[in-house]
Amino acid sequence: MRAEIEAAAGEIRESLALLRRHLDWDNALRRLDELNAHAEDPKLWDDPSRAQTIMRERTQLETSVNGYRALERDLSDSLELIEMGETEGDATVVADAEAQLYALRDRAAKLQIESLLSGEADANDCFIEVNAGAGGTEAQDWALMLMRMYLRWAEQHGYKTQWLEESPGEEAGIKSATAQISGHNAYGWLKTEAGVHRLVRISPFDSQARRQTSFAAVSVSPVIDDKINIEINEKDCRIDTFRASGAGGQHVNKTDSAIRITHLPTGIVVACQQERSQHKNRAKAWDMLRARMYERELKIREDAAAALEATKSDIGWGHQIRSYVLHPYQMVKDLRTEVETSQSQAVLDGDLDMFLEAALAARLKGQSDDAAA
Repeated sequence: MRAEIEAAAGEIRESLALLRRHLDWDNALRRLDELNAHAEDPKLWDDPSRAQTIMRERTQLETSVNGYRALERDLSDSLELIEMGETEGDATVVADAEAQLYALRDRAAKLQIESLLSGEADANDCFIEVNAGAGGTEAQDWALMLMRMYLRWAEQHGYKTQWLEESPGEEAGIKSATAQISGHNAYGWLKTEAGVHRLVRISPFDSQARRQTSFAAVSVSPVIDDKINIEINEKDCRIDTFRASGAGGQHVNKTDSAIRITHLPTGIVVACQQERSQHKNRAKAWDMLRARMYERELKIREDAAAALEATKSDIGWGHQIRSYVLHPYQMVKDLRTEVETSQSQAVLDGDLDMFLEAALAARLKGQSDDAAA
């Protein structure tokens, strides 16, 4: 069997070993049996909230286990076909089986990445917030471009999007905005996008057509469900009402029902103006605050680079995670993973998968290195 075939098979076997270790295979099978038993209990849906939690966990675990088993089986089948084709001198069979093997290698790599989406809140919906850095209109326009990029990515992947709050710029763009992205693993995929994003381009707002550098900060928080308990003392919060405002469109309702909640001990501020009902905006704002508090706790627990507000307080050089260069050449480069592309317009139109997958793969490699050590 040729060396390249052996190399591809070796990569798939390595992926299988990592997946098995990540799943904690024996415990995963035991837990799946328990969840299947719960699912067959006729009294399960007496408590709908508990039932939904159990069924969601069962679906996720079953998908992971079946994915591993299918990959293992297909690897064996492909290698047997190649061996049979070589023995019988059938080049067509060998070529078809080789193509299947290389496709399996790509599938194994994707399964490795998806296996990382097993954190406490990875499967949840998420809130994404974009804040313009210093620089006035130029930075505010960049902030709006970033938000549109994420919403387009979400829509391309079948996620639902809802614009929750917007503070418009003086001439164009936004000072800040928050949106909710809803769908399976929304938070897991987007959580690595938190940080400062840098844009270099010829300014459309400069009559002398000079090149400008702009910054905007992105924060991502999971929508908290019933399995995650976040307690917030209402006495620690200031609640303000204000008239909704914005550039117009269906996502802005010009009423007096907008709600802003400030958590005084941490300085975290959330706002919602999506709904016409003040009651609904208040409920959504509390959800957003719980999400932000949970994300803050995660960052402390994981010893992340900075707490959310500290990140937002210095939106500029030295803190960026990705650069988007539109002049004098076209290049988007992630400064953490070194992944880059010259297809900058495609990225701004939502083609982010290469960056999201690389960030998760880097985390997987870190876990693998830690395990090896």
